[in-house]
Amino acid sequence: MAPSTASTPTGVLFEDDPVEQLEARLHNDHEQISPPKPAKEYRRRLVWRNIILFVYLHLAALYGAYLALTSAKLLTDIWAFLLYQATGLGITAGAHRLWAHRSYKAKWPLRVILVIFNTIAFQNHVYEWARDHRVHHKYTETNADPHNAKRGFFFSHIGWLLCRKHPDVIEKGKGIDMSDLEQDPIVVFQRKYYLILMPLFCFIIPTVVPVYCWGETWINAWFIAAMFRYTFTLNMTWLVNSAAHMWGDRPYDKYINPSENKGVSMMALGEGWHNYHHVFPWDYKTSELGDYSANTTTAFIDFFSKLGWAYDLKTVSPEMIKKRAERTGDGSHPVWGWGDKDIPSEDIQEAVVINKKDD
Repeated sequence: MAPSTASTPTGVLFEDDPVEQLEARLHNDHEQISPPKPAKEYRRRLVWRNIILFVYLHLAALYGAYLALTSAKLLTDIWAFLLYQATGLGITAGAHRLWAHRSYKAKWPLRVILVIFNTIAFQNHVYEWARDHRVHHKYTETNADPHNAKRGFFFSHIGWLLCRKHPDVIEKGKGIDMSDLEQDPIVVFQRKYYLILMPLFCFIIPTVVPVYCWGETWINAWFIAAMFRYTFTLNMTWLVNSAAHMWGDRPYDKYINPSENKGVSMMALGEGWHNYHHVFPWDYKTSELGDYSANTTTAFIDFFSKLGWAYDLKTVSPEMIKKRAERTGDGSHPVWGWGDKDIPSEDIQEAVVINKKDD
């Protein structure tokens, strides 16, 4: 749902204007034209609470990485890795592909799993995450984009969380239709009790489990399973907003910044195929890949699809992909097959053609 705008006489005719309004503009010679309101000056306002917290998180994460290599038990390192995978899925398969883009549907048991994983991830509750992400897609690389990559790598990676939102982000966010999430009782429950659930699932349980289940020290448990795991997951998610909006090929649309970045895809569980995703945001795979080597989130969704817990999976036909890549791509898309103009001549010469018939 687009944000509403005030109707002011400008002399410009729009296709969706009421007929009466168009006639009035055409025939009223004395119509007063209101001058446009000057844009408010934007001044970046730092949020020092967030700055202090993120400085602590990254210092604690570095210490946690050191402990993971020197004094932690192997089970603690494995526990932190499993939490990283689970929390990543809470963002990728949950907040992103399911709730923000509605690229597939999930029955309540899977939604419960995903909302628990999402709460452990602590990247705001699903409702706020999805709202900001919908704004990001609708107004990519503008002032209304929460992590506008045109403001630089640092801003799109973490800087956007260290200052107040641009007024355009807040204004445009009010016009985003969130009625679907407001009708999901699981999302509503998480949002209502988030300040209670988040500390428990993100910090307390990950720290307590290693101590009481296999005798890990409190220091190792806190700095590895909580601090390092949490901060590492944050940065992997942020790379999608920063690196994947700056570096990589653009085989589907060369006119936008989002790019295909395999490194980000591997670390962010399949979210780095970003040129494809911004062209086809409703594809549950967020990529064209036919395997799961750099898209474990798709494997996760496909697994639950076989169980019947995930259904109505939306994807893009090869024909549509081909047409779009040929029309707006940068030419980096792999060859389509036999007859492609970019197929190497040696492949044509050495190819074996079975049961060949003369034309």
